[in-house]
Amino acid sequence: MDINEILSILPHRYPLLLVDRITEIELGKRIVGLKNVSINEPYFQGHFPGFPLMPGVYILEAMAQVGGILMIRSLQLEIGKYAIVFAGVDDARFKKPVYPGDQLILELEVVSLKKSLSKMKGIAKVDGQVVAEAILYASARELSQLKR
Repeated sequence: MDINEILSILPHRYPLLLVDRITEIELGKRIVGLKNVSINEPYFQGHFPGFPLMPGVYILEAMAQVGGILMIRSLQLEIGKYAIVFAGVDDARFKKPVYPGDQLILELEVVSLKKSLSKMKGIAKVDGQVVAEAILYASARELSQLKR
């Protein structure tokens, strides 16, 4: 799945779109995506000057976006009608830093898959080494429910 297809599925846009490609997808089971980490990311200006590191919350958000694609596709949700919203995170661990120039590989495996609340195990890797892992929760919400 290339960036154009990702843009057609996710409502996220720069600077918060954190998925560049989906390399594998098994509907209802698992997905693998990637994020090319660039020095041009706006968060590197302040995290940290002279020693840029990708913030852990952005690694989790990248995992969540990849998982959201799997939810939308697996549950056959109407694109443009639903958004996948982050509902929680458990057991987040950050094992190694992620630097500009790294390619972040995001692997998510379904634990349970429901529109009301899905649970996935996420692992982020750089050069084959685990840099972060977490259990992520998300739910599908109609966009009309999210507007004030």
